[in-house]
Amino acid sequence: MRKQLSVRLVREVFQQIRGGIVFTVLLSLLLMPMAMVAQKKQVGSRLGKAKPKTNQSKTTQTKPTDELTRLREEFIKATNDYKGSLEKLKESYEKSVRKAEDEVTKSRELFAAGLISRKVVEAGEAQLAQEKDKVAEVDRRMATADSQIADTLLEAEAETKLAKSKPVPKGGMIKTASFIRYNGGAVWALSDAWKVQRFFLDAFKKPLPIAVFGQGSIHDLWRLDHHNAMDVSLHPDGPEGQALLGFLRANGIPFLAFREAIPGTATGPHIHVGRPSRRY
Repeated sequence: MRKQLSVRLVREVFQQIRGGIVFTVLLSLLLMPMAMVAQKKQVGSRLGKAKPKTNQSKTTQTKPTDELTRLREEFIKATNDYKGSLEKLKESYEKSVRKAEDEVTKSRELFAAGLISRKVVEAGEAQLAQEKDKVAEVDRRMATADSQIADTLLEAEAETKLAKSKPVPKGGMIKTASFIRYNGGAVWALSDAWKVQRFFLDAFKKPLPIAVFGQGSIHDLWRLDHHNAMDVSLHPDGPEGQALLGFLRANGIPFLAFREAIPGTATGPHIHVGRPSRRY
């Protein structure tokens, strides 16, 4: 009797559960279209709200600056940074000059009193002359800062272009509207610069106009390796520039010759003697 009641009870419970499942499935099928409609409405409302945002982003997006504007901005910033570093350097050198002047004044007084020798006075005067030369060199750099920055900017742009182009074979040359590159096969070292200087002096009876010899402060600022090169302030299409390029090619000396400038800002045509500068 107990077994029959138990079996009957289990059957009733199972029927209730099965009926509940069927009811749940039917209910879900009935409600599914309504849920889909509601979901579509929500998606549509979200998309409708998102459209103004995309339009707003388009209206607020700034136009990209053209290449010339970018170069000018980069040029001005680099020039100001370079001149600022030179001014700080000059202040330091001027302090050294004033200190050396005081030392010379004291040594001269001591020499007049017979307390020190003439050699001590002369050593102090030589030191003072060296400190003044440092200040004069900074003044020269500040006077030519614009052209030095322009030269380095052109070299940086050329380095980017050369990295994308095919390698130039030994003795090969490529020409563009802005620069000429000659990949001379000779072993070039900055210590051989005297050969180039002597040629120019013999040919034109004046010193070679070297703007930057080796690594300059501006190259450090732009992280360009210029240790084994020198920049000459000559236009490659001028008579002196053409003669120099002919000498370099005849001796297998590599060079980069730049024709262009920074329009409306500064001159930049020059001849880079040595391998192209690479970023480090």
